[in-house]
Amino acid sequence: MREFLRSRAGKQFLFACLAAFVLWGAAFTFRSEIVEQLRAISGDKAVILLITANVAGLISFVYSVLRILDMKNEMLRRREAERRADYIATHDHLTKLPNRYAFDRQGLCAVASPAVDDEEAVASSATVYSIDLDGFKKVNDLMGHQGGDALLKEVARRICALAEQDCVFRFGGDEFIAIGRNLTREKEERFAQLLIQSITRPVRIGSLTAEVGASIGYARLPDHGATLEEVSHVSDIALYEAKSRGPNNYILFEPEMQAKVARRAKLEGELRRAIDQDRLAVHYQPLVDLRTGDVCGFEALARWTNEDGEQVPPNVFIPLAEETGLITLLFQQLLRQACEAAKSWSDEMVLSFNLSPVQMEDRMLPARILDILGKAGLPPQRLEIEITENALIADPALAEQIMQSLNAAGIQIALDDFGTGYSNLSQLARFRFDKIKIDKSFVATCGKDERSEKIIQAMLSLSRSLHARTTVEGVEDYGQLAHFVSHGCDIGQGYFFGKPIPAEEVPGFLRRRERVLSTA
Repeated sequence: MREFLRSRAGKQFLFACLAAFVLWGAAFTFRSEIVEQLRAISGDKAVILLITANVAGLISFVYSVLRILDMKNEMLRRREAERRADYIATHDHLTKLPNRYAFDRQGLCAVASPAVDDEEAVASSATVYSIDLDGFKKVNDLMGHQGGDALLKEVARRICALAEQDCVFRFGGDEFIAIGRNLTREKEERFAQLLIQSITRPVRIGSLTAEVGASIGYARLPDHGATLEEVSHVSDIALYEAKSRGPNNYILFEPEMQAKVARRAKLEGELRRAIDQDRLAVHYQPLVDLRTGDVCGFEALARWTNEDGEQVPPNVFIPLAEETGLITLLFQQLLRQACEAAKSWSDEMVLSFNLSPVQMEDRMLPARILDILGKAGLPPQRLEIEITENALIADPALAEQIMQSLNAAGIQIALDDFGTGYSNLSQLARFRFDKIKIDKSFVATCGKDERSEKIIQAMLSLSRSLHARTTVEGVEDYGQLAHFVSHGCDIGQGYFFGKPIPAEEVPGFLRRRERVLSTA
């Protein structure tokens, strides 16, 4: 009723009551004059006038009451509609948790973890936990969106079992936020451990069981920011650092992490500009036939000098390109450049080019490669695509389809870094490879470690039985060369034969190589 009286209709009602009271007072004051006027009217007319006034007054009163009730109900309906609209705007429809918009409006919330003793508590402090699921995409791909939704709801339930629901938020996708207040340093860490333990327990979805990991970054208010929004930002930076260290890691924010993110953002901007301006280069490392000593091809290796004149290693900018979605543009640019260079080589020489695991999720990959080969005028038979074992596990069916398309076009496929990834015989049985590359980590221990020696012999025997040629990487001295030649390895690669060189130096390298072989 109080809200109604504060509304416009309520104010009108109060004004009407006040006016009625004033009129009643005036009538009471001048009652004798009013009575004299009524007496001047004949009896029947006075009765009719009095009855009419009473009826009109009664009808007006009833109408006013009904109108007031309608207004009150309308206000209740409007308030409920506003409440529902606000709930929809501030809550995730799947998990029913508050969303990012609700977090932005949130002040310090209630306890988000078990209560702590007063003497241990830090007054007016809050800890923000940024939580991201590891491996959620695989569950979504395997079980479909319904299975993924069921997993997210169960994860939300488990987080809320450890924290108050009003202090747990879903920011979208598989990212959650939990807020704890007045936690000691030890209990902050313990809470992160409990979250990971709870989230990573298997989840039963229908007849299947799903498992995901969890990465957590956390930061505290006021140590790492003056507002929850600032602390959430830096906890997200800590989350990124935790994910870089592998699944099921948690880490407290440190200022050095922000500097690292700033450097990464700067490097990303420079990489984008370098790709736009076609400033990345390709160097070529020779592949040597161990039976004849002839150069049978070159492997294309990406090289980048940034705006500060520094050489950025491929193991830095290639993952950055993968994470930022630049890998397809980078791949096409470098492959186009390498194909143009390979046209000047002998027709017997192949161009070996590495493929990113991320690209094996691109259904248009074979078409992109063939388009570049066609425009460059390089026969598909002269291109060899190197694929790591890890690139085959995300979507084996799609990987098989892509490899079959490449094989049908005449492009050779090499299994790169064999023995260092998810090695299993089922991959060799399912996928057809023209070449198997032995990782350089086995070369360093050849002739020294008996177990590595047996593994190398097994790989060479396996490749021969599958009619696949073998390439050994990382050959750096004559002893390693002699060792693999004696074991029947087909192709060698490493600093012993030559370092990666720019395209313009390839002709001179080939001439020097011919002179060495002719005098040998």
